[in-house]
Amino acid sequence: MNPADAAQAMPVAEITMFGLFWQAHFVVKVVMLGLLGSSIWCWSIIIDKTLLFRRTKAEMDAFEEEFWSGRPLEELFRAHNDKPATGLAALFVAAMREWRRSYEGSGRSIRSLGQRIDKVLDVTIQREVERLESRLLFLASIGSAGPYIGLFGTVFGIMTAFTSIAASKNTSLAVVAPGIAEALFATAIGLFAAIPAVLAYNKLQASVAKAQGRLEGFADEFSAILSRQIDERMALAA
Repeated sequence: MNPADAAQAMPVAEITMFGLFWQAHFVVKVVMLGLLGSSIWCWSIIIDKTLLFRRTKAEMDAFEEEFWSGRPLEELFRAHNDKPATGLAALFVAAMREWRRSYEGSGRSIRSLGQRIDKVLDVTIQREVERLESRLLFLASIGSAGPYIGLFGTVFGIMTAFTSIAASKNTSLAVVAPGIAEALFATAIGLFAAIPAVLAYNKLQASVAKAQGRLEGFADEFSAILSRQIDERMALAA
């Protein structure tokens, strides 16, 4: 029988994603599993951060409405001082704590209080931004490295496929196709992990920048309010 006819007569296994993974080389399997695990972790970060930003925006809206309602600052401080504060509330509580320490201390020095409040606000903004940005670097890493990791699995798989072809001395499509498909499957998984990670990273970073701008705007406004009160008290003291 002609070798080509014999190759065509061989039963062709059905190609499925599980079959491609199961028949792949050990190194390619490790690459695929790593990319799949990274993709699952990326989606967990995306969902967690999406919920966090929604919750943070709602908390900022609620506090901003409460702050500008005309409620006394001391009363507002007592309401938020005894519970965990995030976002705008964290800025308010940090600044008010510095304000109260300056007036309740033995020296009652308010000469440089405005500068100290500005520094406290800057540090609090930095902490809030770090909290919002946490774990986003992983999305950026997978988005940039995922395709290359998948390409490594593809190259290794193609090398293994061609080695098997050379050993079997059979170049029919039925022999070549499964090995090439296994190799390309690694690239597909790499893209599957990288594309959502890149899109989500860009969207979440934009949300971080928006929240940071809102924090900085509130800090400037609140610092101006406290600065006017400091000037009034210094004028009375003089």
